[in-house]
Amino acid sequence: MTLDRFITVKHKENKPKIERLKEILKELGIECARTIEEKVDLQFSALEHLYKNLKNDELFIKLVIANAIVSYQLTATGEEWWWEFAEHFSLNPPERGLVNAYSRFLTGSKTNRRLAAAKIKRLEKLEPFLIKLKLEDLKNYYYSMTSLRNDLAKVLNSKRNAKTIVFAVKMFGYAGRIAFKEFIPYPMEIEIPNDVRINAYTKKFTNELPTSFWSRIAEEVGIPPLHIDSILWPVLGKHVEVKERLKKYCAKAELIFELASL
Repeated sequence: MTLDRFITVKHKENKPKIERLKEILKELGIECARTIEEKVDLQFSALEHLYKNLKNDELFIKLVIANAIVSYQLTATGEEWWWEFAEHFSLNPPERGLVNAYSRFLTGSKTNRRLAAAKIKRLEKLEPFLIKLKLEDLKNYYYSMTSLRNDLAKVLNSKRNAKTIVFAVKMFGYAGRIAFKEFIPYPMEIEIPNDVRINAYTKKFTNELPTSFWSRIAEEVGIPPLHIDSILWPVLGKHVEVKERLKKYCAKAELIFELASL
C-alpha cells in the first residue's frame, strides 16, 4: 500500500491575484454573466437567428445539442462556426435525420472540416438518444441540466467533465433560454470547459487543475463555473466585435477587461 492517497497536494498560488479575481467576480455577479451571454456572445445571436427561422422548438434544441457535440478541432473561431451552423440549418432543416444532415454539412463546412468521420460517429451514438426526446423531456432537462450532462456522458461514453459534454450543456442552456423564454442559471456542479485558453489563464493564478480551481472559485463567489466561463471568454479571445459589444452592453466592462491583465 502506498501513502499517495493520504498526501494532500500543496498547490502554488498567487494569493493577491486570486483575491482580486474573486473581488471582481463578486462585483460582476451572475447578472453580468447573463448580459454577456445574451448581448455579447455571437454564438447566442446565431442561435436566435436559427430559432427564428426554424420555427420548431424541439428540432432547434436537438440541433444545438448535436452541434455542440461536434464543436471541436475547428478551422475557424467558435463564433464563425456557430454562425455557419445557424445559417445552414435555417435554409436546410434536417429531413432524414441528424447523421444524414451532418454527413453533408461537415463535408462542405468552411469552419469545421477536421475529423469529420469521427464527428459523424459521435452523432451516430447521440441520435438515438435525441430521437426519443420530446419537447417536454427537453424542458425537464432545462430545469435539471446536471441530468442532461450525466446522460450525454453516458450515451457518448465520455467523462462528465469532458470539454464537449459541458460545452453541450452550456449551449443547451442558451437554447433552452431562447425556446422556453426563461432564464435558469447553470448548476454549480457542472465544471468549466477546460480548453486551451482557460488552461493558460488559470496558470496566472495557480498550478491547480483548472476544473477544480474554478469550481472552488465559483463556490466562493456564488457564480456557477459555466457563467464564469462566459465572463472570462470575451477577454481571452481576439474577436474585435465581441469586445466592442462588451463595451456597449456591459456597464462594468472595465472590470472585465481588468481580468485579462491580472
